Amino acid sequence: MFGRAVAENRIRGYLRTALEAGPADLSLTATVYSPAGEFTVAGAEVEPEVLVRTGPAASGPQGPLSLATVEHERTLPAVKHVGEVGKTYFLREAVRQGFDDAAFVDRCGRLSEATIWNLAFWDGTSVVWPEAEMLGGTTMGIVRRQLDGLGVPQRVQEVTLADLPTLAGGVVMNSWTPGVAVHRIGPAPLPDAPDFLALLHRAYEAEPLVAP
Repeated sequence: MFGRAVAENRIRGYLRTALEAGPADLSLTATVYSPAGEFTVAGAEVEPEVLVRTGPAASGPQGPLSLATVEHERTLPAVKHVGEVGKTYFLREAVRQGFDDAAFVDRCGRLSEATIWNLAFWDGTSVVWPEAEMLGGTTMGIVRRQLDGLGVPQRVQEVTLADLPTLAGGVVMNSWTPGVAVHRIGPAPLPDAPDFLALLHRAYEAEPLVAP
């Protein structure tokens, strides 16, 4: 993004300092930005700055959630970046329409992700991850890695609204939680899948706090 990367040890040092100075439970966000500003391109020799922000700990919604569907594709979907007014707008519009949040459908009709969530589905034996452009979240990566370790089948495939009646459950996940149940996406209901939800939480909890 800025012509050079910030050293991981530098970012980790800032995060550790914030954690040591704060309460035991907190929310922590790190943002990398150019000191030259948003609309001035600094040379590759200019080191990006790091802003670390803390706030009260949050757990997110309990669910089950209903998701409105919106045709939307985020700019640079694989990059987590600030200034995405779309997700805030579509979330508020979904709530105004009586939903809890919104899921995105791309121009090909494929479900990709939700406003601040990754989507995951269950077919009764395997975890199904949507095939589309999206931000692969940290929690999603942890869950996929640990599901492999548990020997749970997983696959990536295109998921459309027409496919939802064939699935046995659905969830959203992000840094708040490895799984919140979803009981409806657009007009399509999804069945309760408590075993699927428990499996995702078990996989997440299997991740070691410190890499071996």
